Amino acid sequence: MPPTRSVGDVTHGHPSEFRVAFFGSPDFAVPALERLHQRHRLVLVVTQPDAPAGRGMRLRPPAVAKRAEELGLPLAQPTRIRSDQAFAARLAELRPDVAVTVAYGQILPGSLLKVPTHGFLNAHASLLPELRGAAPIAWSLIRGDEETGISVMETEAGLDSGPVRHVVRTSVAPDETATELTERLSRLAADALSQALEALAEGRLVRTLQDDSKATLAPRLRKEDGQVRWSDTARQVYDRWRGVLPWPGSRFQHDGRWIRIDRLERLGDPASRGAAGEVLATDPAGVVVACGAGAVRLLEVTPAGKRSMPAADWARGARVGEGDRLA
Repeated sequence: MPPTRSVGDVTHGHPSEFRVAFFGSPDFAVPALERLHQRHRLVLVVTQPDAPAGRGMRLRPPAVAKRAEELGLPLAQPTRIRSDQAFAARLAELRPDVAVTVAYGQILPGSLLKVPTHGFLNAHASLLPELRGAAPIAWSLIRGDEETGISVMETEAGLDSGPVRHVVRTSVAPDETATELTERLSRLAADALSQALEALAEGRLVRTLQDDSKATLAPRLRKEDGQVRWSDTARQVYDRWRGVLPWPGSRFQHDGRWIRIDRLERLGDPASRGAAGEVLATDPAGVVVACGAGAVRLLEVTPAGKRSMPAADWARGARVGEGDRLA
């Protein structure tokens, strides 16, 4: 075993190597787990418990738990971390230099935040103090933001309100969906955390307090957040559609039945001839619908109880034509 070296509060075989406790659960956190595993010593990986999923509702591990086992990393899956004294004792015994959270999914008790020497660092997918909360990616797209990023913040008792330690910014493509942006930001989170820990090891990780007066919220999505608001502009209808993919998805009603929009395009001409929600045209390309300003074309839809299909086929079968109104 190579001799240890001491750098600041860190004592390991490499000057920038930390003993890290990693807290994360979904696919979004996997790239960060893999990156930190390459550079640091992960003394514990903590995820949500296995949960029922799929048609058979069999218990399935979170993506991070599955990957941690593949990498041979120690794993813990406390059911209620706020009251799990045995877990708290185990973490304290491991003496982590720092803990990292990426979409973990449980609120951490204040007593746990004090265990690592350098506290907890959380990778949040927004430019804080903008979009604090559970669904920053979705709401960033719904708002039509042209820029977002990863904020590595110091975890404290408040909701994403701790000091920001490192930020990586990125532009948002005008047609980028939540599915696409989530995948891209997951890789960016890995970059941001790796950079933050390197700066921490070298004693140059800054601490910037958030301006609470500029804070906005990004609450967990509800099913009704996917309902199409035809009175919005075409840009807003399109931005909501791309923001709520894959769940809850954009939906509207016709003849009392819900229709999910699978593919949508915003038309270049901002002028619309009809009232909001009125069908302006049906053709082989799809169904053109007027918005509060401008229009969109439905390309593919999924009627309730059926498979996804071209919007033109749905319109023909449902006898939807010019002049009809979509609820």
